[in-house]
Amino acid sequence: MTMKKIYIGPSLLSADFSRLGEELTALEAAGADFIHLDLMDGHYVPNLSFGFPVISILRKHTKLPLDAHLMVSNPADYVDRLADLGVTGITFHQDSETHSHRLLRRVRDLGLKAGLALNPSVGLETLRWVLPELDYVLLMSVNPGYSGQSFIPAILSKTRELKTMIDTSGCPVHIEVDGGISAANSSTLVSAGADMLVSASYIFNSPDYATAIASLRG
Repeated sequence: MTMKKIYIGPSLLSADFSRLGEELTALEAAGADFIHLDLMDGHYVPNLSFGFPVISILRKHTKLPLDAHLMVSNPADYVDRLADLGVTGITFHQDSETHSHRLLRRVRDLGLKAGLALNPSVGLETLRWVLPELDYVLLMSVNPGYSGQSFIPAILSKTRELKTMIDTSGCPVHIEVDGGISAANSSTLVSAGADMLVSASYIFNSPDYATAIASLRG
């Protein structure tokens, strides 16, 4: 039986921002598959992170895919600019955009991978009608806005339900999980159907990024 590929994306939210270029080089050497970028606006979530100027610099320092996660109230205003800056995928929250189908189409028309994110309290039912437009679904396993939170165990059953929905649809959609991910829960998430894992503090607090990333793959 062929083992499925597990993609690991360090979230720069926990990186040392005084040496981002070095951090990106280290992550690439350590085996990261993509870099997860959490963009926060202080409205959709009660925190601010970074914006376009930082992303333009990041693109110059790594060849890894840049996965932009928009925790913002007006995601449509970000998409074209992010495409110009060289991100490879854009995820926005289902409850932040009234016309999510249209925006997903726009993301794909720009040549990017398209994702929808669901907060812990948001159900799966609305995804059914947009699965053909998705490359991945991002399940938040913490409430978004801060790094270092504890994993919410109920997301395991949510992951299983989403996997069943995707398999039934026949759409080739990846399941990404973000929040409190560590070696203590990664293998269980993979067994439940996840194949993209985002980790912030677990990786960046480790003395050896390569060991931490490898441990997430099981």
